[in-house]
Amino acid sequence: MNTKVDLHDLNEKASPEASIKAARPPAKTTSFFEFWPTWLMYLPVVFLWLIYAVRYRSLTAPLLANPKITLGGMVGGSKHELMSQATGRCRQAILPWLYVRVTDDCILQQAKQCVNQAKTKGISLPFVCKPDTGCRGAGVKLVTSQAMLAEIIAKYPINAAFVCQKLSQYEPEVGIFYIRSPEQKQGNIVSLTFKNTPSVMGDGKLTLEQLVKQDARASGLLNLYHSKNKTSWQAVLPKGHRHRLLFSASHCRGAVFCDAREHITPELTLAINAIMADLPDFYYGRMDVKYSNLEALKAGRDLEIVEINGASSESIHIWDKDARLWDAIKTLLWQYRTLFSLGVYQMRLGHKAPGVRSLYKAWRHERALTRHYPETD
Repeated sequence: MNTKVDLHDLNEKASPEASIKAARPPAKTTSFFEFWPTWLMYLPVVFLWLIYAVRYRSLTAPLLANPKITLGGMVGGSKHELMSQATGRCRQAILPWLYVRVTDDCILQQAKQCVNQAKTKGISLPFVCKPDTGCRGAGVKLVTSQAMLAEIIAKYPINAAFVCQKLSQYEPEVGIFYIRSPEQKQGNIVSLTFKNTPSVMGDGKLTLEQLVKQDARASGLLNLYHSKNKTSWQAVLPKGHRHRLLFSASHCRGAVFCDAREHITPELTLAINAIMADLPDFYYGRMDVKYSNLEALKAGRDLEIVEINGASSESIHIWDKDARLWDAIKTLLWQYRTLFSLGVYQMRLGHKAPGVRSLYKAWRHERALTRHYPETD
């Protein structure tokens, strides 16, 4: 293979549209493309993928970007598989988890056994339960009782797997997109995004529905919030009571993402580099991280990793309400050019790219599993 692998831009301080904050119109609640269908948003990426596939003579080179993860973390991967590769500081930063595979045994017995095993790992109720294979917050549940866990397990097909994870002691969450060239020891944070879960404050007079309708952004997403708050939708919230509209900080489920790249500091980059040095051969992906407060985040302290995502990760600051469409598309195209560069680099080292059939099979498998997952909290 004579094609040149261009890695020169992998460790740029930020992705190409660093001017995304410029010229922000006031009082916007959403960007006009924020809830476009995924296929429409990724249409330019499809064309780029085909062009680069011809250029590099490989349709699946991006699946080698993280060579120790199944399909590089593009689709069908296992959260447990990825997190289990972490050692040292990275393992310490990840919130403890328990991997569970559903069997045909009594559901109540499986739930009881799961709760007991979780305790041995320092995971007590309430904890988070989420599918081992899945993306975009699918099936994420806050489990408060053994009975609730049994109801969740009953929805999974036999042999499907899920992860029980300790609840973070912190509420704020950010998405940290990290890229490192295989030729360098230090990588960079190319995107930092606040992941806010919306809430409303009760006044002792209005119902939850009325309070949501009063919010400029939330009122435009009534269906999303109604489906997750059916039991309390017509209830009057006590004065001063804050009601969280959702638990999972997933954008497509109603979470609000805000561009936070201005808060990327050398200290935070240093801390993330130290953590990711203990995840072998990981070059591209996003961490969802809980933190205590902004100052600690900027100092690289008090970080608790909820999840690490691979090749399918997005620089989620593109979902900021003030983001511009062209900047968002440029970011996605830059990401996939980077994925090809990383993948081709691995091919030149002798790694063989997975076949298209493997990709399609993994996609079908994940899609089939997702149909069974409980509704996300």
